[in-house]
Amino acid sequence: MSINTEATPYCEDVIKKFTLAAIFWGVVGFLAGDFIALQLAFPVLNLDLEWTSFGRLRPVHTSAVIFAFGGNVLFATSLYIVQRTSRAGLFGGEGLGGFVFWNFQALIVVAALSYVLGFSQGQEYAEPEWWIDLWLTVIWVAYLIAFAGTIMKRKEPHIYVANWFFFAMILTIAMLHLGNNLAVPAAFFGGSWMKSYNVFGGVQNAMTQWWYGHNAVGFFLTAGFLGIMYYFVPKRAERPVYSYRLSIVHFWALIFLYIWAGPHHLHYTALPDWAQTLGMTFSVMLWMPSWGGMINGLMTLSGAWDKLRTDPVMRFLVSSVAFYGMSTFEGPMMSIKAVNSLSHYTDWGIGHVHSGALGWVAFVSFGALYYLVPKLWGRKELYSLKLVGVHFWVATVGIVFYITAMWISGIMQGLMWRAYDNLGFLQYSFIETVEAMRPYYMIRALGGFLFVLGSLVMVYNVWKTIKGDVADEAYASATSGAR
Repeated sequence: MSINTEATPYCEDVIKKFTLAAIFWGVVGFLAGDFIALQLAFPVLNLDLEWTSFGRLRPVHTSAVIFAFGGNVLFATSLYIVQRTSRAGLFGGEGLGGFVFWNFQALIVVAALSYVLGFSQGQEYAEPEWWIDLWLTVIWVAYLIAFAGTIMKRKEPHIYVANWFFFAMILTIAMLHLGNNLAVPAAFFGGSWMKSYNVFGGVQNAMTQWWYGHNAVGFFLTAGFLGIMYYFVPKRAERPVYSYRLSIVHFWALIFLYIWAGPHHLHYTALPDWAQTLGMTFSVMLWMPSWGGMINGLMTLSGAWDKLRTDPVMRFLVSSVAFYGMSTFEGPMMSIKAVNSLSHYTDWGIGHVHSGALGWVAFVSFGALYYLVPKLWGRKELYSLKLVGVHFWVATVGIVFYITAMWISGIMQGLMWRAYDNLGFLQYSFIETVEAMRPYYMIRALGGFLFVLGSLVMVYNVWKTIKGDVADEAYASATSGAR
């Protein structure tokens, strides 16, 4: 696709802001995650304060890495991609983009404070929090207008596949957010007018929660980041997508199957057995389109595999696709009831989530950010590709420590919980299983520390790139074919 950038002015200031915000919140979220990992290994780090307890800091970590880091990456990449693949400037310009950016950053801070101060919502909404949901709705609608408006005024007749994935993410997350937060007021007047209650209760509420939770993974952390893959892997490899037809099949199969998979989180609960089986069936079916996308991403490097040796940014992108393939095999396998009876409620689930979150989501984000920074700030290349390589290997070792520790501890947990003695009594008390986990929690914290360390290397590299410094120009010149 030939694009005349002089004839088509793009809005890039807001994308710069989202890029820097993503890097900042990534470090914050990774640090919070490693701290709460240490809290599990060393409970004294809870500090006997309610504001620093694991229960309050854990949602700070999950929201920071998913919505603050991941969200800002999605905003930056989607608004960058939609302009270039549409050959049109951002609808609403910097004004609408700036509205989305500043409101989203303010909402992140307010949401984090609500967790630390104990205002997170449960079955009954805490009084100060319901308006945060409405605020997020306004931000998301503004984002939808900017994205969809850019597509509508496009000069390129074809809508590139990455935009299909982004658009599916935007629409489905809107549906999930509104559906999961349906509530009725306790009273229209009087002292309790600010309180409201969920429309659903009991097992219906559990089903709604996992319809939301699993599809937030499916569309926010999968569909959106597949949009990133379908743009940045071909761009960095300087190759077309291996099979555009496969990408369309991948898209339609994924969005149809994913929406039904949530009940696999509720095996052996009060949820009707048919609903559990339905969730398991669609989860197993989901393996096929997921691997179709993985194959499409990896095969895009056909004829360009040497770039993995010479270009560490490409290494991030391709490794993320490999992690995507591994995670989307493990997930359907864990949804099978016989496997789930061992894995559910154990650290195996934590290992599975983080193999996807760190290996797939974070790695494809790092690759995209490393690609974006020189482009946005008008630099020939990053300050140091060698440091990108350092980041890659430090983070990869960290992931391996993390997920292997959680796989081993999770399977051990499941086996200890179901072990019986000769008299038919449980062989281990719950506290014995907790004590057995401690060495693995320490290994997990070490893996998390290495991941944080890699992200700090990235911060330094990006800062020096924006300044315009060049550390290894000879190395960059030698690997110019990778660009």
